[in-house]
Amino acid sequence: MSATFTHINQDGKANMVDVTAKEVTVRQAIAEAYVDMSAETLALIVNGQHHKGDVFATARIAGIMAAKKTSDIIPLCHPLALTKVEVNITAEPEYNRVRIESLCKLSGKTGVEMEALTAASVAALTIYDMCKAIQKDMVISSVKLLEKTGGKSGHFKAVE
Repeated sequence: MSATFTHINQDGKANMVDVTAKEVTVRQAIAEAYVDMSAETLALIVNGQHHKGDVFATARIAGIMAAKKTSDIIPLCHPLALTKVEVNITAEPEYNRVRIESLCKLSGKTGVEMEALTAASVAALTIYDMCKAIQKDMVISSVKLLEKTGGKSGHFKAVE
């Protein structure tokens, strides 16, 4: 694995990578996050009894919006013209948790890993925000890139 830092210039200063000469390819990234909570909190969400409304719908929209704004909140990220953002949220009552999976896609010169990770993270944070009045000790965990395709580095798939 190369230890070259692409966001540091020859003077050791942070800079945005120049992608001008890179080839436009279809790029896609999938990320996930989990929110662990009590069975009671999860049941309120799943049964539609949460006093703030549809938690999953709100978190899904927040994740999509966050993916579109990634370059505004992560320094040195390029603003991207995303062509697809999908956020899927699944209750896993057997583990007292929620699983969030995000997918981001575009045709462009730079990858969409940060957008997918941001979408999953913000969806998880939104679930926490909407449920914190009921349970403050929820845990957001395992935010990670599952897979990415396209670009010079090719295909990556996380080892399970």
